[in-house]
Amino acid sequence: MRKHQVPKKYQEYSIEDFDKYDCLKLSKRFYLVLLFVLRGYLVWLMSVTNMKDRVSTMQWIYPETSLFFLSLVSGIIGLCVVVIISLRRPNAPNWVKVIWPYCRAMLVMALIFDLSINLIGFFYWQLTSMVWLVYQGLIVFILIGLCFTSKRMQINLVEFPQMLPEK
Repeated sequence: MRKHQVPKKYQEYSIEDFDKYDCLKLSKRFYLVLLFVLRGYLVWLMSVTNMKDRVSTMQWIYPETSLFFLSLVSGIIGLCVVVIISLRRPNAPNWVKVIWPYCRAMLVMALIFDLSINLIGFFYWQLTSMVWLVYQGLIVFILIGLCFTSKRMQINLVEFPQMLPEK
């Protein structure tokens, strides 16, 4: 391949789309899925930082305390992915390099696990409404579809940062 030719998989990206290690910056879909999976932790952070009323935010989004705790449990996989993303650099431990290509599968597992927890909450403990369950199911299937239709995410999973020679 000549020096000025770009591999086909990178043709639609500009220089701004690459990080300092010449890897394609992470897909926004990674972050979108993580926001959904980690919503329990985000609500917890919002409620902790609300100095006036720490409980109202949590109760507004999670009327049942059990749902909040179940959301925290289902977000553990998402926290693992956040740790892997934060450790993704050239001098990363070997286990990060081994696990990195499986991050999409981990996100999909987290989405399915989260939906399963809510299905159990609905059918076993009657914690959620049918409307919320249907909306959550739609959101989960849309997010899973986004994970598998993203070319950028596929490229991200193949690449791993390496030290570049100094010029």
